[in-house]
Amino acid sequence: MTADDLVSLRRDLHRKPEPAWREFYTTARIVAELESRLGDDLAALHVGPDAIAGDKRMAVPDDAELTHWYERAQETGVDEAVLERLEGGATGAVAVLERGEGPTVGLRVDIDALPRRESDDPTHHPVAEGFRSEHEGAMHACGHDAHATMGIGVLERVAESDFSGTLKVFFQPAEEVIGGGKSMAESEHIRDVDALLAVHIGLDHPTGEVVAGIDGFLAVSHLEAEFTGESAHAGGHPEQGRNAVQAMATAVQNLYAIPRHNDGTTRVNAGVVEGGSAANVIPDEARIVAEVRGETTELMEYMKRRTRRVLRSAAEMHDCEVSIETGPEAPSATSDADLVSIVADAAGDTAGIERVLERDELGGSEDATFLMKAVQENGGTACYVGVGTDHPGGHHTATFDVDEASIGHGIDVLAGAIERISHRHT
Repeated sequence: MTADDLVSLRRDLHRKPEPAWREFYTTARIVAELESRLGDDLAALHVGPDAIAGDKRMAVPDDAELTHWYERAQETGVDEAVLERLEGGATGAVAVLERGEGPTVGLRVDIDALPRRESDDPTHHPVAEGFRSEHEGAMHACGHDAHATMGIGVLERVAESDFSGTLKVFFQPAEEVIGGGKSMAESEHIRDVDALLAVHIGLDHPTGEVVAGIDGFLAVSHLEAEFTGESAHAGGHPEQGRNAVQAMATAVQNLYAIPRHNDGTTRVNAGVVEGGSAANVIPDEARIVAEVRGETTELMEYMKRRTRRVLRSAAEMHDCEVSIETGPEAPSATSDADLVSIVADAAGDTAGIERVLERDELGGSEDATFLMKAVQENGGTACYVGVGTDHPGGHHTATFDVDEASIGHGIDVLAGAIERISHRHT
């Protein structure tokens, strides 16, 4: 694969961003690239339902939304047979390369985009070069187009190397909603993985810088609370109402009063609050969508218990009912020292890498932790790698973009690390 190939592939994926569980075109394009570039070199290519544990998917959109994006993918001319395998939102793929005796190494790359509009400023590089998102309201604002490209590049590079063992690349859907990692971690494909690498581009590190092992993943849980009261005329008979918005407002105030914990970092955020219908109606329905995070999974569970108590108490205070549903969740994880050392060695020998950091803190959440924990609990090791890139806007912003030179850096570092893992086991 040449540098031009890499740029062309990344830009094509950037043009057609698809949010979580709607990665129909993205998955089909990845499959087509793998088949054309590796062909019979691949021992297996598991697509869609064959790549995931479908009953473990989280945050799946409704049928109308899935159908809209499926039909949009059909218009692009990708292989209809592949699309049919993805129908219903079972997206993603696992590519397997076998090269004799040796360890089974996994690489996880995520492939979904964000539901946000991309900048149309003429100075924005994708606009200037003609590869701005064609899907208005969706954008690769976190670099997953580069991640998918890296996954394909690593497979091709390792296939041409003296690697001995099995390489599995997990093209994971739905990271942005913490929805896809668990479905891949509970699939059969992860069970025999001896060493797992996961990768992210950027993370406020510049081009030419690599973080060999990222830690500081905050365990996260999403919750949705529906408050139900009783409507009434706000002027004539306010005493006959049970105000769901009052309950919601009380809950929001008290969520932020949950005591911090001595054992580590905790977070809570009420990201969506809504309810009511008119100024003169006592509202009988209101809703909160919130998240809690913790430096450890135990701290996240502490915050979740306290959050549920606050929601129930607020409802009771205002004579309302509340139903609480737990949404997507992800645990914390730690990069293993042995793999961090291997990645650091590979990065130190990679052209274009000017600085190698052994460790850094993410300070956010990531559902690659599901795969990392699964491998570690099976007796293997796992490591999350950061590949620096210069980007004009922060992650998740309308002006986010990657320095395309860093895609090659990522492929070189990851392929080099995978080859070193192989050599250490032989």
